[in-house]
Parts: sequence; structure tokens; C-alpha cells
Amino acid sequence: MSQSMTPDTPLAEGEEVLHSLRADRATYVRTNAWLAAFAMGAGMLILWMLDNPYVWTGAIGGLAAVTVRAFYMMSEELSVRWDITNQRVLGPMQRAIRLGEIRTLKTMGSVVQIVTQSGDKHLIKYQASPKDTVSLIRRAKDTGAA
Repeated sequence: MSQSMTPDTPLAEGEEVLHSLRADRATYVRTNAWLAAFAMGAGMLILWMLDNPYVWTGAIGGLAAVTVRAFYMMSEELSVRWDITNQRVLGPMQRAIRLGEIRTLKTMGSVVQIVTQSGDKHLIKYQASPKDTVSLIRRAKDTGAA
């Protein structure tokens, strides 16, 4: 049985969903294109350092590896949804982060990282505008019933 990639944590009394966040398809493709370019260069560099006469095969290997992974993971990654409520941030597989427990919000490329007071880390990936996502969470934290 597969896990749902949407929040399945029941809402508490008085809790309401303010915003839903989904992975952005164009951002997913762009992120994997950059990853493929890096993998191609790294593969070629490694073969060059090993004095392999077929350095060009590193580019093909890097491209193939990232492309296969990207297509394999696409449906799962694009089905992920996070909900921001007036009390918590709810994610897939019963992730629930109380707004008052959020210590730090960081952006890393297209990813928003939530770090809790206890040090737990959660990633909201492939956001078209990570800064807007952080703003939504901060606004809910500032006005919510954390």
C-alpha cells in the first residue's frame, strides 16, 4: 500500500487550512536539468582524471542517470502537497509542525527548509517561489494560534 503524498493529519478544533503548497512542474524540470548538467560535467571530469580515452561517455552516463531518476520520481514528487493552517504546517505521511515550534525557515534553491525548536528538519521541495512560501509560513506563524 502506497503512502499518500498529501496531508492526512486531522485538523484540530478551530484549525483551518490557509494555503496549500504543491511542487511546481517547471521548477522540478529545471532543477533536474541543472542536476543533469552537473552530473555530466562530473562524469567527464572523473573519467578525465582516470585518464580514460572515452571522456565523453561521462556526459552520457550523467545525463542518463539523472534523466531516469527524474522520470521515475516525477509523479511522486509532483503529487506532494503541504498545507499551512492557522496552527500548523501539515505535510505528507502525517508530518505536522506546530507554527510555534518553527525555529528557522531557510531557502536552498527551490527548496524551503523548516527547522523546529527540537532540530527536526522538513523540506518543502520544488517551490516556484521559495521566498513566497517562507512569507506565507511566517505570516501564518505571526497571526495564527501557534
